Amino acid sequence: MMATETAPTGGPLARLGRFCFRRRRLVLLVWIVGVIAVAFAGFGYGAAPDNDFSGGDSQSARAQQLMEKHFPEEQGDRLTLAIRAEKGIDDPAARRKIEKAVADLADSPVTGPVTSPYQDESLVTEDRRIARTTIPLSTKEVEKSQVKPLVDTVKKASDDSVTLALGGYMAEKAETPPQGPAESVGLLAAAVILFIAFGSLVAMGLPLATAVLAIVGGLALMKLVGHLVPAPNFALTFGAMIGLGVGIDYALFIVTRYKDGLGDGDDPEAATVKAIATAGHAVLFAGTTVVIALMGLFVMGQRLMTGLAVATSITVLITMIAALTLLPAFLGFTGHKIDSLRLPRRASRRSRPVGTPSRERRTLAERWAGVVQRRPLVAALGAGGILLVLAAPTLSMRLGQPDASVQPRDRSSYVSYEILSEGFGPGYGAPLVFAAELGSGGADLRPVVEAVGRTEGIARATPPRVSEDGKAATFIAFPTTGYQDEATTDLVHRLRDDVLPGTAGGAQVLIGGPNAATVDTADEVGSRLPLMIGVVVATSMVLLIALVRSVTIALQAAVMNLLSIGASYGVLVAVVQWGWLGTALGFPAAMPVTTWTPMMMFPILFGLSMDYQVFLISRVREEYERTGDTRTAVAAGLARTAKVITAAAAIMIAVFTTSLLGPDVAVKQGGLGMAVAVLVDATVVRLVFVPAVMELCGKANWWMPGRRTPEPTPTAPAVAIGT
Repeated sequence: MMATETAPTGGPLARLGRFCFRRRRLVLLVWIVGVIAVAFAGFGYGAAPDNDFSGGDSQSARAQQLMEKHFPEEQGDRLTLAIRAEKGIDDPAARRKIEKAVADLADSPVTGPVTSPYQDESLVTEDRRIARTTIPLSTKEVEKSQVKPLVDTVKKASDDSVTLALGGYMAEKAETPPQGPAESVGLLAAAVILFIAFGSLVAMGLPLATAVLAIVGGLALMKLVGHLVPAPNFALTFGAMIGLGVGIDYALFIVTRYKDGLGDGDDPEAATVKAIATAGHAVLFAGTTVVIALMGLFVMGQRLMTGLAVATSITVLITMIAALTLLPAFLGFTGHKIDSLRLPRRASRRSRPVGTPSRERRTLAERWAGVVQRRPLVAALGAGGILLVLAAPTLSMRLGQPDASVQPRDRSSYVSYEILSEGFGPGYGAPLVFAAELGSGGADLRPVVEAVGRTEGIARATPPRVSEDGKAATFIAFPTTGYQDEATTDLVHRLRDDVLPGTAGGAQVLIGGPNAATVDTADEVGSRLPLMIGVVVATSMVLLIALVRSVTIALQAAVMNLLSIGASYGVLVAVVQWGWLGTALGFPAAMPVTTWTPMMMFPILFGLSMDYQVFLISRVREEYERTGDTRTAVAAGLARTAKVITAAAAIMIAVFTTSLLGPDVAVKQGGLGMAVAVLVDATVVRLVFVPAVMELCGKANWWMPGRRTPEPTPTAPAVAIGT
């Protein structure tokens, strides 16, 4: 796959590049018409997002199925009105405000019957300062746009003496603003980086135009595929973020190679063909690696994670295809004008040819490689130590789901949580729903309720209720700790393992509810994550061995990628879970890492890390096969790729970091973790670890079973697969 050639004019990729260059008007027309058609169909008739993470065979999933079957009247979304009156709810002025707010909520066409706290004493605290009531929504099809007026009505009814707030899942959705300008900011940042790297507005515009057109088509296609494979609502955000990053990067590598070809005296067509046959080959491998890594999410066995993998893979595939077909057409239109509208600056120096005397001026990357190679063991130990220190917090990672307690403090849902926690305890927002089938003989759940009520960590338990068909019973227990507390997770496990087995008699009592569902999902992810990591690492190593024909380099890449991803996990835990700089980065409170974040991050990051490894090692391999000297090959490979890999990494970091501008704390976590991983990979790994380890391994870098180590060949410089 890495056979060298002086003129890569043959092969399918070369033919594809030549066709797209010569038929550029047709290719551009097909792309524009195709994207418009797919966008019309996708954004107009695409599937709605599916955020239902239930299902499977977990205990909480079975409890939910039992509740839906025997207590259908209690299913559906509900809102909770939280009330705090400084002078008590019986104060005449306070009562008028509260009764009017309750009446306004009851009069809404999207709500069901509302019980006033004045009609039910159990809804009011003993000091009568705090009260609550539940507002059922009339149907499951209520949109957040219909709930937003209810949130606004309650906010307007509040003043200094009476605070009213609306909580619940739909209330959180209703007041969560759209993603906002995050993608636009990322695009602007990428444009600035490209302009600095290329020094030309035309060269800057080509990767941007290619990526944007591909992303529009990819996101629209994602929504259409959602009819077959449902995906959660954050799939669109992640797809845009990943697509923008890899799309610009892939185009960047090809444009860089094209400019090199022009600089070597090639005409535009020959430069395009060479760029697609070389850098395009690396892009093809890189995109395939990311897609295959994403398919590792299938191992998790979760329906929506499968949907997320498929949706994100579609965007990556479309951006890869655009880089290999649309970009050559754009290059055909620009020709020699790719350097038009240049940034005024000194002419850049080309890297010295390998083999010239060392007294000649060397690039900064070559000089740095020399520093590392003179003390390779110290550099390797230092880099490894830094990565291990950064990864250490990963050992204390806890998984969970964001709830009202971690929302911004000005949100109605957070104010509702705060009021209810003050009046009814922090566990009010983390109820445990117990459900059991009674069978033909029936069963008495009162001993179970009493045992649960006596359990340390339970504030109170409600009396059991039997379904109308007499075949099931349920009750609710409220913990003394909140949704995000580790003690609540421990309580769920203790109830299942120690309390219920000895008290349920002949009935199987299941624990469900949102809290237990989060615990089950976290446990399932924790148990399956090592398997997914193993599958992704093994598959990627096989692909890398096939490309670079070296087991040693593939092993190096796997270990280094694992260390850089571990470092990103560690930083994520320190910021999100421990709260270090969390407020400054947009996280309102310390919280567990969102359940899906680490399993989504891993395949993406492993694939991207493999991309950079390929772009670097392909150059190193080219120089080694020509000279037979590892030190010279590493220095030259680093010099030839440092600028473009740095620019590519900077674009990725900028795009991922802009997720911190959005409102979704789970998406912010993913963006932060991936930005840290790319930063670590582009600095500690590529600039220190790789040259140090390759220097230590020497000729063993190129070991492959059944093949002799390649010897230097006195031929003209070969064309690399990389950038």
